[in-house]
Amino acid sequence: MVIAVGFTVATAACGAAPEEDATNGDAPPVVAEAAATAATSRITWGKCPALAEGASRDPRLTCGTVKVPLDYRDPGGEKIEVAVSKLPAAKSRDRRGVLLLNPGGPALAGLDTPGVVAPTLPPSVLAAYDLVGFDPRGVGHSTPQSCGLDDPSLVGLFPYPAADGSITANVDHARADAERCAANAGEKLRYFTTANTARDMDRIRTALGEKKISYWGQSYGTYLGTVYESLFPEHADRVVLEGNVDPAKVWAHATDNWGKAMSERFPDAAKVAAAQHAALGLGSTVDEVTRKYLALADRLDRTPAPVPGTPLALTGPMLRTVTYSLLLHNESLPVLARFWKAAAGLADGTLSEADGQVLQQVFAAPPPTPGVPADNQATMFLALTCGDAQWPGNVDEYARRTAEDRAAWPLTAGMPANIWACAFWPEPVEEPVRVTGRGPRNTLILQNRRDNATPWEDGIGLYEALGKRAAFVGADNGGHYVYNQGSTCVDEATVTFLTTGRLPDKEVECADIAPR
Repeated sequence: MVIAVGFTVATAACGAAPEEDATNGDAPPVVAEAAATAATSRITWGKCPALAEGASRDPRLTCGTVKVPLDYRDPGGEKIEVAVSKLPAAKSRDRRGVLLLNPGGPALAGLDTPGVVAPTLPPSVLAAYDLVGFDPRGVGHSTPQSCGLDDPSLVGLFPYPAADGSITANVDHARADAERCAANAGEKLRYFTTANTARDMDRIRTALGEKKISYWGQSYGTYLGTVYESLFPEHADRVVLEGNVDPAKVWAHATDNWGKAMSERFPDAAKVAAAQHAALGLGSTVDEVTRKYLALADRLDRTPAPVPGTPLALTGPMLRTVTYSLLLHNESLPVLARFWKAAAGLADGTLSEADGQVLQQVFAAPPPTPGVPADNQATMFLALTCGDAQWPGNVDEYARRTAEDRAAWPLTAGMPANIWACAFWPEPVEEPVRVTGRGPRNTLILQNRRDNATPWEDGIGLYEALGKRAAFVGADNGGHYVYNQGSTCVDEATVTFLTTGRLPDKEVECADIAPR
């Protein structure tokens, strides 16, 4: 899985099991009834919801809503609203249709994604597609959900063990989060799942008046897209999946490769820090930087350091979480190196004014979005990862796996194998959607070699699950994002597919990564 961390300098995001045709083998009535009662009303386009203070929006964007069933097994029952946005295609006779976008998360809002993506696309793509964004059900302005969590960020959801490796506090925290969601969000939260979000996407397609929709999903959005094209293969046109979730691992095993992935990605940042050893003092080699980082994390595990100008104390888990988040983007590696220097100075009691400003930048709370609960993303992260598939509940097994993972991969300290609130979550309302190789060949998979959020192995897992339905383009790059990251090879394959429908005949390895 991938988490979008609640720091202003970084966002992130992203596993599971779809299905082989338009009638889910595990729950055919759900899909059949949804199709039979599909929305026929068109979207009324108008002004978009208010932004957070300081945020900006593409002025061409318009917004509207689509009503969908809370529970697709009861299509005539309670309805919820899904907020949708549109950036129209450039005026041209080359318009093909709609490109629906999802930025991942899980549970990132997507209304403004068209305006973010448009500047990265060539005129040929902008002429071919209306770019359509949406806040997934329960997220942002789409009937937002709240568990009333004390920590509205996602930082507290990373279950790092105690300094001695104990997970007792993690178990208590996970149980408390699950109980709070049950008490405050209630039974309805069980219907805010990836499968139902995919069904909402098909209602959006109908409301747009389109026979098919193309789709581009990043991170968690790759799983959402895979579920959609598994439930509705006849309605999926061209599908781009970037930074991928293995559908066989949703969600209890989605972090299985995180330790290895971090060990492969971390040296990219350590090289940046080592090159500035004279200024940063973090070590002149990757090994030296790594050793100093691990020692700092262990020290902060045992003795948190108060951050001036904030109510926070820097802990080992916070250090690791910021590191994870800033590793997602190549352009943020210099910021990460400066953050390490600042963290070391804070722990040593030698924090400079400049380094203090770095810490305040990293830990500055993002301004609230009007009408959206502070804990909305954290709530919906839990709803999706816990509600999509059943998790094991054996606490002793989590403790055993955490100890093994902690020993094998020091950089992640056992967190990927630790217990989450999902261990205490209600049983999912349906089985995960099955993903198979049956269906049209209409999917392009983009995957970085050193992605710490959705590892290379998970991209390969998705490629194997889709088989001949998909083409695979791998990039010898680090970070979570593949397109528009300095590879002409990646970008040309993506644009060619979106504009012509042509996919590579064989697996492609792109090594032409230019500095950005």
